[in-house]
Amino acid sequence: MESIKRIFQAYLDEMTIITILLPLSYRNGQSSSFSLICGAEKSPLNIIDKIPIENYLKYTCRLANETCFGKEYVIADDHGGRTDLQIGAVIRTEAFDNKFYYEGNDLGVTYQRDRSQIKLWAPTATQVKLKLRHPATQYAEIIKMKLGDRGVWCLDINRDLELYQYSFLVQVNKTWREAVDPYAQAVSANGEHGVIVSIEKTGRPKVEVPPMTSPVETIIYEAHIRDFTIHPQSGAKNKGLYLGAGELNTKGVDGEPTGLSYVKELGITHLELLPFHDFAGVDEWNPDKEYNWGYNPLHFNAPEGSYSTNPSDPYSRISELKDLIDQIHRIGLRVIMDVVYNHVYIREESSFEKIVPGYYFRHNEIGLPANGTGVGNDIASERKMVRKFIVDSIRYWLKEYHVDGFRFDLMGILDIETMNEVRKVCDSYANGIIILGEGWNLNTPLPFQKKAIIPNQAKLPEIAQFNDQFRDTIKGSTFNILDKGYALGNKQYLEAAFEMITGSIGFRAKGAGIFNEPVQSVNYVECHDNHTLWDKLQSCLPDVDDAVRMRYHRLATGIVLLAQGIPFLHSGQEFFRTKQGDGNSYRSPDTINQLDWNRKSQFKENVDYIKGLIQIRKEYPCFRLRTAAEIRNQVSRLPLPSPILGCSFQQGDSVFIVITNPSLSSHKVSILNGEWSVLADRDTAGIIAKKVFQGGEIQVEPISLNVLVKK
Repeated sequence: MESIKRIFQAYLDEMTIITILLPLSYRNGQSSSFSLICGAEKSPLNIIDKIPIENYLKYTCRLANETCFGKEYVIADDHGGRTDLQIGAVIRTEAFDNKFYYEGNDLGVTYQRDRSQIKLWAPTATQVKLKLRHPATQYAEIIKMKLGDRGVWCLDINRDLELYQYSFLVQVNKTWREAVDPYAQAVSANGEHGVIVSIEKTGRPKVEVPPMTSPVETIIYEAHIRDFTIHPQSGAKNKGLYLGAGELNTKGVDGEPTGLSYVKELGITHLELLPFHDFAGVDEWNPDKEYNWGYNPLHFNAPEGSYSTNPSDPYSRISELKDLIDQIHRIGLRVIMDVVYNHVYIREESSFEKIVPGYYFRHNEIGLPANGTGVGNDIASERKMVRKFIVDSIRYWLKEYHVDGFRFDLMGILDIETMNEVRKVCDSYANGIIILGEGWNLNTPLPFQKKAIIPNQAKLPEIAQFNDQFRDTIKGSTFNILDKGYALGNKQYLEAAFEMITGSIGFRAKGAGIFNEPVQSVNYVECHDNHTLWDKLQSCLPDVDDAVRMRYHRLATGIVLLAQGIPFLHSGQEFFRTKQGDGNSYRSPDTINQLDWNRKSQFKENVDYIKGLIQIRKEYPCFRLRTAAEIRNQVSRLPLPSPILGCSFQQGDSVFIVITNPSLSSHKVSILNGEWSVLADRDTAGIIAKKVFQGGEIQVEPISLNVLVKK
């Protein structure tokens, strides 16, 4: 990038306000007047303020009329000194947003065999050129684009451009930058260039799946595409790839199902896949040498190439991802896509920053990029064209890839209006699309009342949020590995555990809960982040044997599956997944992150137990009540001594009781007389009762979850 030498600086900071900085080393920073020059036209500026700032004098000047974006302007002082007018903070004003909001749905490339239309939103650019590379020769052709309405640059090319690589050359503030199309549907290896493709060639009808009438019917199983099959004994042929994740009838060393067939047998309803839009951190030419979870987004509308069989073929990643999603649908499961719209990998190198510098990201009160995400940049979702991009992208994944839901990484960075617009788009596309996100209050310059966070859940009634209070109440603090929660024997969490199990709705006092409705609560004790539950147990219970740890683990996972709300399991949680103590494995090797299918065989008894609890949840509606009113009407707490927790559920003519005992002692508990069937105890679980007994009293075993039913 060529450095521009300027004797002083001038910025358009509002539609009619120009800020000029004269260095004290230049005529002592003094000028009695300034003029705005465009071609032969010269207009005086009205100086409305003048203050010293560090080594400058800062002049605030008012324009008589707005400038015309797309033109080059010069600022002249009374000494004859000149500088170019740069685009400044004006891009972060409401007036700019209103002036340049573009409603069209045709940004990017609209491909036809004999004609392609290319559009780029770049309202602050003074020139834009399209750079085309021939697919065979890589000969580069540069073509000027024309500025149209609302800051959109346009170009029609009347020939077949399929498989041409392309990028944009954008001039802003006299500086040229090359950028990949933010709306690119396909990219070259490692996302270096956009690629023009006929997306219709990869089209296929949507495979229909069983209807979902409420989010509480959902049972989520989170997996990383590479982790899912990379293990040597996964049974998959295409290990670590889209195609491998979609293979059916794979077998482990025990001859039993692994992979997708195993997940189907487990009984979950939704497979949530860590990010599969194009990301940095893995060299697509040598994917085995690096690992990454995928939270380094590069291109939001193009699939990641390291999961494809041929990253150099732009169609390969598209078709193979669609094949994976279709295969998941064919066995009756749904796909949740993990999306990362809250930040980009490197702000300065992103297409957003190169095309419209300063617009797509939040800045703090002194003008520096905000960092609520902790990775150096926060997406400014409240700006109209940023919101439009997110909503357009969601619509694209729904339409082209037929995904069934979205998990929003660091959703608390985004604003409420954007998330509700996403909800509207999903509802307009299909019934039963689930949206969930990390609704944590992060330090970003967005007013509290506009953040898509848990404290504002009433403004996001149809969007679920990860319930971190559930997580920390049941297993203990995620960030203090030695802290023990209710399921690990800490009776101090008893009252909180009851609130979590009953949907986090404030069971006793309406409006006092974390959420208004159970459909908003994603209940979990383990995910890809932080230590696995098994690794935490090994740290905070160092003096007990594995058999005891397994019972604590089983109890915590069981509470997740039977609590009101939406249960969420981390892949391998059901067979005590370990990452060997690694609490942040986002780029650790496969030996740490792989889903160890041998453990599925080793701990088959626990897998069967979890499978049985899933059957219970799916069979009996009392474990997935849809509203807070239903929970309050149908659930009651049993008067049991601490730390025993018991809940009674009324379902038609049947009464269900769930009793949890996290202590190391057995307890006798009084229950109603009558014939009770045991669906779950500390050893077995399922919809077929293993034993029947006459009520009055039951012996509750140590570290156990018990489900009883009386008809």
